[in-house]
Amino acid sequence: MNKVPISVLIPVRNEAANLPRCLDSIRWADEIVVVDSNSEDETASIARSYGAEVVQFQFNGTWPKKKNWALENITFKHPWVFILDADEELTPDAEQEFLSVISKPEEGVVGYWINRRFHFMGKWLKHAYYPSWNLRLFQHRLGRYEQLTAAATASGDNEVHEHVVVQGRTGKLKTEMNHYAFPSVEVFVEKHNRYSNWEAHVALDQYLHADRPVSLQDSGLRLRRRLKQLSHRLPFRPLLRFLYIYLWQRGILDGREGYYFARLHAVYEFLCVAKTFELKKKNASTESLS
Repeated sequence: MNKVPISVLIPVRNEAANLPRCLDSIRWADEIVVVDSNSEDETASIARSYGAEVVQFQFNGTWPKKKNWALENITFKHPWVFILDADEELTPDAEQEFLSVISKPEEGVVGYWINRRFHFMGKWLKHAYYPSWNLRLFQHRLGRYEQLTAAATASGDNEVHEHVVVQGRTGKLKTEMNHYAFPSVEVFVEKHNRYSNWEAHVALDQYLHADRPVSLQDSGLRLRRRLKQLSHRLPFRPLLRFLYIYLWQRGILDGREGYYFARLHAVYEFLCVAKTFELKKKNASTESLS
């Protein structure tokens, strides 16, 4: 079988439960590189059973994180790379579209955005967090993840909410992918406790360096980033986050799962607020002593 001339990069750590579903969805890819952080389960052996190359990553605690390190240090077989998380899955129509855009990309286009379908408590949320566009397919020599903070954030060794910035134009794919990031409330809470550490450090950096430019080339994401920065000055942020997801994004139409999803994000927003306040107090205390 002729395979699609693409390199797929999958960052992992202890992903034995998710990895088979992920790898089954990209059997057509000519090269699969799994970047592992010394998993303690069967992640590496599962990856090798699918013919993937396994590369180990040692995190220094700050930067670079796993995906950017891989883009800088791995010699990929093909010029186009697609970044796929272990808890994600491409749909069957992806193979043909990937082959088409790689074989004959639009003039000047060096990267493509793909939409994600969030699954929560076993249900696809068709309104909350949908659509969710990510730039994942790009010419790897022309794209890197943005660095929003150089602090040790205690958020893990993988990029959290950073986006890829490419040197050139971008397009959008028609195919979508399934995202199984939150199979349970426990997983949601564990991940967002770490994510809120990162958010707090980024918020502190933005507070200290308010004039730093936003480098994203997508106008929609630039606007969202600016609005998010503005929201940091507003009262009742957890309530606003809940209303945004539940009413503005129409999470109310996703049933009880949509309600819980919105409420949990309100808790996440509260953690971000509290941790940012804590960091600002520590920073002010340090400056007063210097």
